[in-house]
Order: sequence, then C-alpha cells, then structure tokens
Amino acid sequence: MTTDTPASVKMEAIVSLAKRRGFIFPSSEIYGGFGSTWDYGPVGVELKRNVKDAWWRSMVRQRDDIVGLDAAILMSPSVWETSGHVASFSDPLVDCLSCKQRFREDELQQDACPTCGSSEGFTSARQFNLMFKTHVGPVEDEGALAYLRPETAQGIFVNFGNVLTATRRRLPFGIAQQGKAFRNEITPGNFIFRTREFEQMEIEFFVHPDTAAEWYTRWIEIREQWYVDLGLRAENLRRRVHPQEELSHYSAGTTDLEYRFPQGWAELEGIANRTDFDLKAHAEASGQRLSYFDQESGQHVVPYVIEPSAGADRALLAFLVDAYTVEPDENGNDRVVLKFHPRLAPYKVGVLPLSRKQPLVEMARNVWSRVRSHWATQYDDSQSIGRRYRRQDELGTPCCVTVDFDSLDDHAVTIRDRDDQAQERVRVEDLVDALRMRLEC
Repeated sequence: MTTDTPASVKMEAIVSLAKRRGFIFPSSEIYGGFGSTWDYGPVGVELKRNVKDAWWRSMVRQRDDIVGLDAAILMSPSVWETSGHVASFSDPLVDCLSCKQRFREDELQQDACPTCGSSEGFTSARQFNLMFKTHVGPVEDEGALAYLRPETAQGIFVNFGNVLTATRRRLPFGIAQQGKAFRNEITPGNFIFRTREFEQMEIEFFVHPDTAAEWYTRWIEIREQWYVDLGLRAENLRRRVHPQEELSHYSAGTTDLEYRFPQGWAELEGIANRTDFDLKAHAEASGQRLSYFDQESGQHVVPYVIEPSAGADRALLAFLVDAYTVEPDENGNDRVVLKFHPRLAPYKVGVLPLSRKQPLVEMARNVWSRVRSHWATQYDDSQSIGRRYRRQDELGTPCCVTVDFDSLDDHAVTIRDRDDQAQERVRVEDLVDALRMRLEC
C-alpha cells in the first residue's frame, strides 16, 4: 500500500477534490471570484461543523473549568485602541520597483521579486494596518468609525467581569469562543490557509500569576494531543517556540504548533502566555475593575491569561491534507480516500441501494431513515456500486451500507468499511448497533 504524506500531496490535488466533491468552492466564482475568499459547500460545511463541535466538546463540555461566550463582531473602537490594534496591528509592506507588486517584507526570501524576477529592488517598508474599517449608522464620519474584529480574544477580555459575576467561577477558569475574524492580509494564499475572512476557536484561560508557567506548558500538551486524538499523524506536528525578539508586546512566551502542510511547515495553532496585559489595559481605559477577589489572601488579583488560539479553517485544512490518501483498491487500481477520524467525517454512513427498482428502493429508504436519526448520512443511487464506493471514499465516509436483492429475503444488509474495504453482512435490526461500534470511538 502506498500512502501520500503532506509533503508529497500537492495543494492542487486538495483544491481539485475539494471543489469536485462539494467541500469548498471559490467565492463569487460566476463573477470571476473574489481574492482569497472561499465558500463551504454541502460537504465542507458538515466537516467544518464537526471540527468546531469536536473542539467545543473537548474544550468546554468535557471540562468543568471552561465556559462559553459569543461576543459581537462589531465592538466599540475603544476596545481596539486599548488593545493596541489601532496603533500596532500592522505588517511591513514593500513594493517591487519594477512591477509594483506588494509584499510583506518579512516574507521575502530573496532580493529578487518573486513575481517578475527583477533585482531592481523594493521600496522602503511602511506599516500597513490589517484591520478592516467600516462605519456604524447613516453618517460616514470619524465619529461613526468601527472595525471588523481581527480576533475574538478581546470580546472575552471585556466580558471578564460579566462572566465572573454570572458564573461565580474561581481561578483557574477559562472562557471559550468560536467566531468570525477579519484581517486585510497583504499576502493571503495557499487555499484556505491564510484568508481575509476566517473563523477562530480561542480560549482565554485565567490563572493566578504564580501558576502561569505551569498552565502554559500544560495547554501546549493539551492542544497538541487534541489534534493527534482526531487523526493527525504525530510526525506531521511539531512545536516552535518563539524567540524573544519575535514575541508580541503582551506575551511572556508563545509556542506555535506547526503542521507539515503541502507548502511546508507552518503555524496550525498558537499558545501564548498573555500575562495580565489585556485585563490591566482595559481596566485602566474603561475605569472598570477587571480583577479576581482571592478569598484566601483577601486581595484582588489580576489574573494572567494563557491563550490557545486555533483557526477552524486552518485546522480543517490540516485534517483534510492528513486524511488524503492514495492506495490500491480491491482490484489493484488507485483509489483516493479521505481517512477522516469518524468524529470528523462529514457523512458517517452512505446508504447505497444496488438498484433503483422497487421494492429495493423502498427498503433502502427505510434503512436510510433508520440510520440518519443517529448520524449524518448520504443516500446514493447514481451509477454503478463501484463508482459509488469511490465517491464515498473521496467524501471520507467511514461506512457504506449496501441494500441488495438478497436483502428482501434475509432482511440483512452489507456494511463496507472505508479503510480496509472489508464487508460484513448484518441484519437490519442489528445495523445501528453494528455501526455504533465502528463510528463512536
């Protein structure tokens, strides 16, 4: 068996499969597309939902020290002034003197222009703020200025006091949030790896300052294990500790979990010790107390914050790349299969009637009705059974259930496993239990 690795998988193959099978489409394609924006199709929206649900399940519902939040995208401009985004959330921008193409200075790997090849040089770097501006209300003046949030974290910080009062939490505790963020990236690209509109999955975990170093290490381990538990191969993950000169102004330490994407090693998730910078800054600017009263010491403590920050789109891309496999089928021909963890697979079960003839269709639809009350399923009766198996393999469906003419007599169906292509005959009344053993791991 031959299995492609992320280093050998071409991004073009991932993009092609994603469009062909309904995972991801270019946005506004009928009008020629719109730079670095993508639409999730019928299969992709299921996969993305599963990634987000798996994160929420592990980070919130299975823990007793984290609660959820869904803050607004539009916030007071004062939030972004206080956090430092208005003044310093920028990238160094240079222009090629020959073709005028713009680049991030820190991403240029050579003196020659990557676009035209000219060695004429580049303009001096100037800072380019990444936040999208908009206006609130009918008058577009400076008093109505607002920003599309570039991160979800600040919504958590400004709600720290509200959550503390409402939930009566004690340190350590966290607040989790999933939601859209927007950055006017200079050099988006590599499919959905870097886009201007994306979805974040972030936790701000508030701890006593004395325990911050311990929790920082612990969260690196927790987040790395989450990816492995959901199927990413450990050899395709690594840690990169930010050197001192690379740290953000608020960070006492940052570690990236990097994944070996087709374009090379790149950040999958960042875990940072944000210290008490954000809470102190917002408390000072707003005049509101953002601290925790420690009953044991009788003192107010401004917690330190450990932040695991992941992108739902980037995580989805990593799972998609890691699952992409090319191997021989039962006839020795190459088949493309997405070996998703069952929890992430867009569809868990494909129901395939061997024929469109009655009463086989009626029985197949009854089987479909029985199964889809438990899992996301797809009913597929188009083309030959072999082609339908290939199609479900490319969707990453773990199990196919085939209803054939013998099913009318023995009231049994065949379960076909995606990964080893093994088949097992199961009575219909036992089907849900048999599938549960395969899917709920």
